[in-house]
Amino acid sequence: MQIKEILKLEPAGQQVVVKGWVKTKRGQANIVFININDGSALKNIQAVVENGKIGEELLKTVTTGAAVAVTGTLVASSGAGQAVEVLAEKIEVYGPADESFPIQPKKHSLEFLREKAHLRFRTNVFGAVFRVRHTLAYAIHKFYHEQGFFYLHTPIITASDAEGAGEMFRVSTFQPNKAPLTETGEIDFSQDFFGRETSLTVSGQLEGELGALALSRIYTFGPTFRAENSNTSRHLAEFWMIEPEVAFFDLEDNMNLAESFVKYVIRYALEHCAEDLEFLQNRLVEEEKQKPQNERSELTLIDKLRFVAENDFERLTYTEAIDILLKSKPAQKKQFQYEVAWGIDLQSEHERYLVEKHFKKPVILTNYPKEIKAFYMKQDDDLNGAPGPTVRAMDVLFPGIGEIIGGSQREDNYEKLIARVQEVGIDPENIWWYLETRKFGSAPHAGFGLGFERLVLFVTGMTNIRDVIPFPRTPKNAEF
Repeated sequence: MQIKEILKLEPAGQQVVVKGWVKTKRGQANIVFININDGSALKNIQAVVENGKIGEELLKTVTTGAAVAVTGTLVASSGAGQAVEVLAEKIEVYGPADESFPIQPKKHSLEFLREKAHLRFRTNVFGAVFRVRHTLAYAIHKFYHEQGFFYLHTPIITASDAEGAGEMFRVSTFQPNKAPLTETGEIDFSQDFFGRETSLTVSGQLEGELGALALSRIYTFGPTFRAENSNTSRHLAEFWMIEPEVAFFDLEDNMNLAESFVKYVIRYALEHCAEDLEFLQNRLVEEEKQKPQNERSELTLIDKLRFVAENDFERLTYTEAIDILLKSKPAQKKQFQYEVAWGIDLQSEHERYLVEKHFKKPVILTNYPKEIKAFYMKQDDDLNGAPGPTVRAMDVLFPGIGEIIGGSQREDNYEKLIARVQEVGIDPENIWWYLETRKFGSAPHAGFGLGFERLVLFVTGMTNIRDVIPFPRTPKNAEF
């Protein structure tokens, strides 16, 4: 039985076996208190060892970090903050931990714990973060199942660059410096394992669209990779993406789905992770005490989550957002690091101003300039019915995060899509299969991508994305 279940029991002198890792041990001459946790819940259970019940030599091996099994009687606890405790009758030490065990019962910096990622799960902070992460993942699958979506597994190894950014990790069986070359001196990928150049995927969207144009509603949830040399607190080289694609959806439908989706999973976390979220909220309060008053959050973590879950998101076009930014005090006083002008790719400082200062709620921006968006987004028509300068894109912006969702209505017209492909310099032969879906039963459809780690970052109140994924992959870091 897990500790979280034992803690719910009514004490009636029943025998229980507690298995877990020692968090702390303290005691006097005639009694010893051992706090044990198995990761199933934030709270520990206390085992009480009365004088002479357990051999002194065995007790010496029951140290912080040791894995133990304690057999004893469940009784009501007289101590504060706990309803039950175990009167120990037998202790088995599965694995001892000596004084070099680095996760001691004291406050460790998050930077230190990143260097101990193999052990940081045993701290209260990371136990809480990864229980919340699990709950959010479960809620995501639950939401889409209830909405009639099918879970589609798209390839991790791909020959297409969905984003067109070119920042991809190459997959090859060639030995370094021994790759065969063509007559022109380039690597001859026709001799490689797949017979062509391949990479780790940056998105499952293109393949997801193929599924949606037959199954109507699909979603992907898997790892994606970006070889971007960025060391910010918001970027990872390996991260998880949720990407729904829906046939017969337009931009408005897409926005409605995105908003209802994030509200659902946040409400689910509030309901099922109350204890962990309260702990993380208190951690955030202590962290923010080090900041100036004007940089501290106006809402507590839980209040912020409730506010997002219970209020409508603000919706406006990119053009309207640019007008707001141009009239803002930071722009007037030239306090933005990046200049504001129509046609720019909005930076995090611009997005956060709109969310945190102007509207003070999540924002959905739509109809971006086509020059800063991907080739597959449906173009808006101008007044004469010709392709206009904007596309039916949407970004969902969150406080403290900036963009958390990016999506669009997809171009479903074959002629318009192939013209756009050629315009941006993509060889149509490389995505012939994607283009062909617009020739056979094409239909309006839309979708988006949610970066899972950014969602976990928002819900947990953590400030560095490396702290919400078990083993972060970042430039110069592939440890563990």
